[in-house]
Formats: sequence, structure tokens, C-alpha cells
Amino acid sequence: MKGFGRNPPNEHTLTNQNHIQFILAVPLCFLVPQSDQGSMDDGEQKNNAPHGLPTMLRRQYSLNLSADLLRTESFIGGKWVSTPSAFPVLDPATGKKIANVSDCGPQEARDAVSAAYTAFYSWKEQTAKERSDLLRKWFNLLIQHKEDLAKLITAECGKPMKESLGEIAYSASFLEWFSEEANRVDGDVVSSNAKDRKIILLKQPVGVASIITPWNFPSAMITRKVGAALAAGCTVVVKPAEDTPLSALALAELAGQAGIPAGVFNVVPCSRERTPAVGEILCTDPMVGKISFTGSTATGKILLKHAAETVKRVSMELGGNAPFIVFDSADVDRAVAGAMGSKFRNSGQTCVCSNRFLVQSGIHDQFVEKLGKAMDAELRLGHGSEPTTTQGPLINVRAAEKVEHQIADAVSQGATLLRGGKRLEGSFMQPTLLTNVTTDMLCTQEETFGPLAPVIKFNTEKEALTIANSSHVGLSGYFFSQDVSQIWRVAEQLEVGMVGVNEGLLSTAVAPFGGVKQSGLGREGSKYGMAEYLEIKYMCFGGLTP
Repeated sequence: MKGFGRNPPNEHTLTNQNHIQFILAVPLCFLVPQSDQGSMDDGEQKNNAPHGLPTMLRRQYSLNLSADLLRTESFIGGKWVSTPSAFPVLDPATGKKIANVSDCGPQEARDAVSAAYTAFYSWKEQTAKERSDLLRKWFNLLIQHKEDLAKLITAECGKPMKESLGEIAYSASFLEWFSEEANRVDGDVVSSNAKDRKIILLKQPVGVASIITPWNFPSAMITRKVGAALAAGCTVVVKPAEDTPLSALALAELAGQAGIPAGVFNVVPCSRERTPAVGEILCTDPMVGKISFTGSTATGKILLKHAAETVKRVSMELGGNAPFIVFDSADVDRAVAGAMGSKFRNSGQTCVCSNRFLVQSGIHDQFVEKLGKAMDAELRLGHGSEPTTTQGPLINVRAAEKVEHQIADAVSQGATLLRGGKRLEGSFMQPTLLTNVTTDMLCTQEETFGPLAPVIKFNTEKEALTIANSSHVGLSGYFFSQDVSQIWRVAEQLEVGMVGVNEGLLSTAVAPFGGVKQSGLGREGSKYGMAEYLEIKYMCFGGLTP
């Protein structure tokens, strides 16, 4: 699963019973003023980085948060349950500890599954309207507490506050959407070929769903799955990423406040060391009927093997390697704006962010020049609490090391470094622009999950499609063109589950999210997301008098 090791922690302080004050050591600025940068030749760093990072200025930041929303115990059967051991949750920008969280093991996982299984038999009997009303109350509470929830995301994930607030709005939108979809789970009546019988199709919930989520969207990835599950009548056990459990536990607190019954929503946080054992329980326990996972393709394959033992329903959103194609007919300014949003949102740590930039030869130089200038003008590194920050840290040091390795590999094979390229303090990474990139380089073969934009020049549409479709994964893809015939051709031929045409951001609760090839199984969000948590039962009603 996405997320690795950490730096040594420090203590946080409790100021009173109502609020918790986190003392964060925050870098005030990673940037050299524009006037100090001077002129540089191609290959030298040009954006958002000093000529050698000076000693960071530090000051204390107070992050006031309602104590009700900072939960550090597991949530099982409607109760907060502590464990003998705990693991630290750290601010990725500073390495300082935010809190110690209960480290659940196999027994807590079994207890949570048992609680969900017991609750399922009463939850599924509630009317769709009753479930809808509770989801709507949960949605309202997320909106009411959006500032505090966003602060939690920034603290444990590193996102700039503006992006964290955007995630809470996105997260809440799934609860709103599925509160409405709960009332639209309709069966069917099929015309019979015999006069003495009727054919009726019923839709029923699959049962307990194990929900295993990543760190990069610690709130929205939960509600996208759980909203659909609860609307369908399923109960859930959530295992959040070890890097970002606080957002999941805050959601549990608000679920309880909304009146969602005990056992319907359970959360079992655990450390990286205990994740394999807990994950195995959640994927093999006979009381679990469904597994939904978002994370790496490698981990997804392991979970699929576990699920096969008891033939469970699965849906998986796995890795991506999104192509971003700019054709000669494109509106270059629109393409650059799309590239900035698609590549550098969450510092490049999204599963649908552009990973390979393919730019047609006639427009290549113009696009690269404008993209570089946009990076200079718009990207600012810093702690997510700083209002001017657009680029926070990567989730940990190992993530930064991966990006660093990909850059070194590309440059060693002849790529030209136009912007960035350097690792800074901790897990901060300069936004980086490479040209003269080839398909032999690691940055085009692996999902980067960082702020690296490698540009490949191509000549023909066929060549671009061949490169774009050469990956074994196919989650999302983007292209920019003003040729209507080309738009239809390319959209149909790209081997991905989601296509952005003249658009760099495509995620929304109302559209189906998912990929093809080794990018996963099933779809999330939209009216199709409900189907992942429903079984179709065929009832043949015979013996009728014609």
C-alpha cells in the first residue's frame, strides 16, 4: 500500500480539553526571490529552489482543532477501543509527531468484522429513505466541520490547506451523492416466456465490506467507497493508511454524531508492520462479503489472492501511468493550464495525475517554454499551513528518494533538466521539468507519484497512441486537440478507463472512476458505484393461473 517509513517524532502538546494545539516547526520559505535567480542556461534549475538550501527559519504554528475530531483509538462496534500498543502519526513536512494512534492487530480486525456482521442484519432492513437520511446528516456534519477536517489532512498528509479544503468538499460530495442514490436501487421485472410464472429481479446488499484506503486522499477515498456501501445496505470495516489514520477516525466520530448505528462503520488503524496481518484478516474472514481497495497494483494482486480463497467480491483502483498528449492543433495555453493541474496537484501524488507528457513536434518547444514559465510563476514550496504554499512535501523520505532516482536515471540517459531536479529538506522535492525524454527511462515506465514532468516529443498520432498504450496499466489519460475527428479517434483508442479531453481534472462524484488492464476492477462513484455493493437475486414466481 502507498506509504512507507517515517522520521523520528517529537511530542505535541495538549492545551485544554476543548482544543489541541500542535506545535509545528515550519519552513517559512524554500524559494529564492525571482530577482536573485539570475539567468540560467537549459539544464540548470530555474524554478522554486534555492542555490543550496539555507538553514531553514523556523517558527511555531498553532493548529487549533476540536478535541472531538482528534481521535486516536480504533472505532469498533460504535465504541472507541484502545490497544496495548500505538504508532506515531507524523507531519510529513517536519517529521514531528502529531499523535499516537492505536495499533490494531488481527484480533481487533476480527472484532470489527464481527461487529459489522452483526450490524448488517439490522442495517439492511432499514428502508432506503432511512439510510439516505443518515448519510445526508453525515454529509452536513462534514460541511459543518470542513475547516477542522482540512487541518487534519494538511497535518498528516502535507497538502496545502486550499487543497485540503477541496478534498473535504470532494469527500462530502460522495456522501451527498449516495444519500440520493440510496433511493434509486431498483429491481426489475422481466418478461417471462411462460404464462404461469413471473420473473422478478431483486437487488440486495453483499454484506460486510472491507475498505482499505491510501494516504493521498485520506478522507475522500473512504467516503467514495463507504457512501456507496452504506447506501446499498452494507456495513464496513475501514483500514486507513498508516500515514493518515486521523482523517478516518474523524469521519468515524462524525458518523456517530450523525446517528449511523453502532457496527455499521468501523475503523481499525494499524502500523505498517501490522498491516499485512490485518489486511489478511479483512480479506479472508468468511464473514466479509466484499473487498474494496485503492493502492498499488502490487498490493492489489496480493489482496486478490487472499480474496480468492473464499471467492469474495472485489473492486480495486490500482496504479496508473497517465499519458498527457498535446497535439499540434491544441490550444497551448489551455494545455499548459491542464498540465499544471493534472501534474502538480498534491505535489504529483494522485493516482490520476499525468505521468508522461507526449507533445507533438510542431508545438513541442512552445508548450515546454510556457509550461516552464507557469511552473516558475505558480508553484511555491512550503508547509501546507502557509497560505502561499502550492506544493507541500511528499508523504515521506522514501517517496522523495524514488523521484530523485527517476530524475537521475533520466539525466544519465540524455534527458535535459529544465527546471528543478533537486531534493530539498526532508521529503520536499523541487517541481521538475525534463525534456529529451525517451521511453527507455524509468520515469515513463513507473508511476512517479511526485512533481516530475517528463516530456517526450512525437511526430504522428499513431506514434503517440503506441507510446500511450504501451503501459500495462490504464487508469486515466489526457489529451488536448481542437480537431473533432481526432478527438473521437484518440478518445476511443486510448486504453484507459477515464479520458480527459481538453481537461486536466476529471474526478467527480457523478462519474464512474476506475481503470482497465492492471489498473483495477470495477468502478467507484456515480450510479455505477452502487452496483459494486449489490447482488442481483433472480426470483421465479410460478404456479400462477393464466
